[in-house]
Amino acid sequence: MTTGPAIRTSDLEKRFGRNRVLRGLDLEIAPGSIYALVGANGAGKTTTLKILLNLIRPTSGQSSILGVESRRITPAQLARVGYVSENMKLPEWMRMDAFLAYLKPFYPTWDDALAAELVQLLDLPVGRRLSELSRGMKMKAALVSALAFHPSVLILDEPFSGLDPMVRDDLITAVLDRAGETTILISSHDLAEIESFASHVGYLDEGRLRFSEEMASLSLRFREVEVALDAPPALPAGWPETWLRPETSSALVRFVESRYDPQRTEADVRRLFPAARRVEANPMPLRAIFVTLARSARKAA
Repeated sequence: MTTGPAIRTSDLEKRFGRNRVLRGLDLEIAPGSIYALVGANGAGKTTTLKILLNLIRPTSGQSSILGVESRRITPAQLARVGYVSENMKLPEWMRMDAFLAYLKPFYPTWDDALAAELVQLLDLPVGRRLSELSRGMKMKAALVSALAFHPSVLILDEPFSGLDPMVRDDLITAVLDRAGETTILISSHDLAEIESFASHVGYLDEGRLRFSEEMASLSLRFREVEVALDAPPALPAGWPETWLRPETSSALVRFVESRYDPQRTEADVRRLFPAARRVEANPMPLRAIFVTLARSARKAA
């Protein structure tokens, strides 16, 4: 049994020619977490997942799953890891039931009862060929194949991309039913869906991990602040570094506080805007936080 992180990377670097995709990535994911890795296209999310699974080799640094260095992972150890990707290829000439029967011998912990339960939950037609299934149904089939053996780690790469809401709900339900026994690492642009079930989140920007924390902590420290004034405002000197994306209108100042503390933030606002009539601090959804961070990083570049 692994006592340390279920997933870890240390000073991970990856270059494709002159393109530096990962830049010293340090990541730790505790056992039992549902960890969302978010970032813009090209941030290095899929590259990270492929290195963890030893599908590609890093330029330098290390990565491990369940305490085993990725480059030394054996087939027996991989049998404890489930993987679903939006671009994965399935043997489309097979029927659904034959596909699951084919996979069973590769996984010593395969659970026929669980596979049947998942097939029923996701309403999969076992008698049809995979080539006859919709994209959403194929993603469901891939998820069943990755969950039926009680994986210790489940890696999901953009599993909700392009799927209709009903299919997304079905997939999330299947994943959440396994939470607790499985460490889940999910890369996705569907931030609203991730926010509803992820326990931890990491923001990857141009190959660097800008933050990694519990979702609850992230939600508490970001607030959209609105300051109402009697006259058109000007941004004062001494603007705090943690106040992002300032905007002004006729008698309002808006900004995002990235280190929100009720007493300190209120005191700083009153100090910089002594004529403030009203100060409001509103919670932000994950998507708004992500957009703020992405635009702030672009502006600083």
